[in-house]
Amino acid sequence: MQPTIYDVAKQAGVSIATVSKVVNNKGRIGEQTKKKVIAIMKELNYQPNAFAAALTGKSTQTIGVIIPDLANPYFAELAKCLEDEAHKMGFSLMICSTDNNSEKEETYINLFIRKKVDGCILASTLSNPQLVTELAIQYMPVVLAGQAILEKDLPAVSVHDQQGGYIATTHLTALGHQRIAIIMEPKAFSSLERLKGYKKALKEAGLIYDENLVMTADATLTGGADAFRLFVDMEQPPTAIFACNDVLAIGVCQEAHRASIHIPDELSIIGFDNTILASVTSPPLTTVAQPLREMSRQMITTLLTSSNEKRGNQQFVFEPQLVNRQSTAKLN
Repeated sequence: MQPTIYDVAKQAGVSIATVSKVVNNKGRIGEQTKKKVIAIMKELNYQPNAFAAALTGKSTQTIGVIIPDLANPYFAELAKCLEDEAHKMGFSLMICSTDNNSEKEETYINLFIRKKVDGCILASTLSNPQLVTELAIQYMPVVLAGQAILEKDLPAVSVHDQQGGYIATTHLTALGHQRIAIIMEPKAFSSLERLKGYKKALKEAGLIYDENLVMTADATLTGGADAFRLFVDMEQPPTAIFACNDVLAIGVCQEAHRASIHIPDELSIIGFDNTILASVTSPPLTTVAQPLREMSRQMITTLLTSSNEKRGNQQFVFEPQLVNRQSTAKLN
């Protein structure tokens, strides 16, 4: 079998990152370590680009997918859409969930290399984007899902997050709300973009941006509930909350019910993603939808139709849409 970067790292007693730096002649590496890695590469007859060439001759009909959390309904639905689209083209998926752990990201990329998958879709938040994409691009085509800003040299498929944040906040200002809070995921590029849209909508409505109305929370029901309690304890609590994903929004809804705060009469709530949970909550959640089916089709098509070199840094950005349900209402 053709040796991989994993085999070189193991025999040399160094990390995969170190081997990658030697291969790409990047980063600081001790001369002794560099010579050792090069010697092992020669001994194993390791060719960094050999697998890419081999893809043209033999396919495993398998695509690797890395996501941060399968328990999050958005990523579960994304995985389902990707599986459907891949199946239409005769491919199967190998899905790995990282829990936003950089070591897991590296482990799974390495697994894909050893399993010789035909390509990789990275939907993870990428704790270490440079390392992960460097390792992947040496061996297989790669498409990023929603991470265009992190790695300019790879194609990416995403929703227009800033526009989504603008749509959500504009919906609330049109209903007469002036104290509008936002709950974001920490360090998430998508949330930062949605915050920009939130600020733009406030400015257009003549409202002042108040940092006290901005909270960060993990994308869990508990995260949404914790943020809600902090807002409620304010001297002037918000009358509306924009949560940057549906899970956070539903956490807010649940905690509001426990606090006997009626939605939407006393508090309007809007989410983002339009997951299946949004339509079954009580009341059904107003949210911003991502066209997951179309985005998934673009990811699979882009991955399978050309090489990394030909695809370059293509960016496919899809427009979000407001789904107006019953968790938002005019301010009384």
